[in-house]
Amino acid sequence: MSQTAEYDLIRHFDAPRETVWAAWTEPERFSRWFGPETLSTPVGRITLDARPGGAWQTTLVGEEGFEVTMGGTYREVSAPARLVFTTGDPDNPGDAPASVVTIRLAEVDGRTEMHFHQYGVNTDQEHAEQAKAGWLDFFDRLAAHVEPGQPAGTAEPAGARL
Repeated sequence: MSQTAEYDLIRHFDAPRETVWAAWTEPERFSRWFGPETLSTPVGRITLDARPGGAWQTTLVGEEGFEVTMGGTYREVSAPARLVFTTGDPDNPGDAPASVVTIRLAEVDGRTEMHFHQYGVNTDQEHAEQAKAGWLDFFDRLAAHVEPGQPAGTAEPAGARL
């Protein structure tokens, strides 16, 4: 039996919901924040076919030829409020980690509240904690992208469980 793990994060951005949505769905914007600071995400190496059944893929590039490619499939796309996509193939993961990510965006007091939920298969708690820490760093970069000149927003882990 494969291990599963899941967690929720809530993040607030001082930006319109449509701006945060565009950062998730437009390659030019996605390239500015997705990934750790030590790697680049070249816009020419991003595919974001944001429609149900459409594919997403990105390649993170580092020094000395280091590359890692990530991708999956969009399951739900309801602009600008809800985005559900996979990483890998959670329905047939083999031995590899795979997950389903659900993002909900809501306007709250002139800001955007993002609810992020990730459910992973073939994922132990340690891997889930590493993934969560990575997303928190990514969201700091997202805040810097959608909130020009502003300090990064706030992140509140909303729980993690196996």
